[in-house]
Amino acid sequence: MPEILIVDDEPAILDSVEYALKKIGHSVRTAASLKEAKAQLTPASRLVLLDLMLPDGSGLDWLNELSERRKQGLAIIVLSSRDTEFDRVRALETGADDYVTKPFSPREVAARVTAVLRRLEPTSPTSSTQASQLTINLQTRRAAVDQRPLDLTRVEFDLLWLLHQQPGHVYSRTTIINEVWGEGFALSDRTIDSHIKALRKKMAEAGGCSEWIETVRGIGYRLALGQEQA
Repeated sequence: MPEILIVDDEPAILDSVEYALKKIGHSVRTAASLKEAKAQLTPASRLVLLDLMLPDGSGLDWLNELSERRKQGLAIIVLSSRDTEFDRVRALETGADDYVTKPFSPREVAARVTAVLRRLEPTSPTSSTQASQLTINLQTRRAAVDQRPLDLTRVEFDLLWLLHQQPGHVYSRTTIINEVWGEGFALSDRTIDSHIKALRKKMAEAGGCSEWIETVRGIGYRLALGQEQA
């Protein structure tokens, strides 16, 4: 089972979540500060449960610093008492895979961990596809426009991978949530729109066209490109 790092300055949360994760077979490390977290993060760490408010700094700042590790497959679930839409959107746009507000059930956190890790497992036999100037490789989790790499967060990559599987097909927001975040995940339309906006911007900056991802009003989104196997 993948190794999990829990970063939180509340001993009760560390103990209860550690117990819940070990009960389903995970190897668990814990840290009560950013300094400890950086020391406890290992090459074997597959997922970090990260509090945003820590005694020696902001968990959100560390989330930014972990961008390279995230590209290599490290998942992040934020644990926070901040429950505003602004805080959730900011964390997700920074690269978090999920956001759990306190107080929470340790069993719920364990279920979220399982869902995120399952979603990150490659499920398609096609490792690389190319649509016009857009190239996506699932195995390396990299995408490029006309060979210019796109610096995507994990969620942005998963969104693009979903849309490109059936160019022209309209994906509803419900389908996008189920496929990218997991079934039953509560997410606002604004959060999805924010990720799409960021994805469009990065594609345009790399020489593509922001209109490749079309909004179908009242329904969802589609990729307006033809596809051929690379």
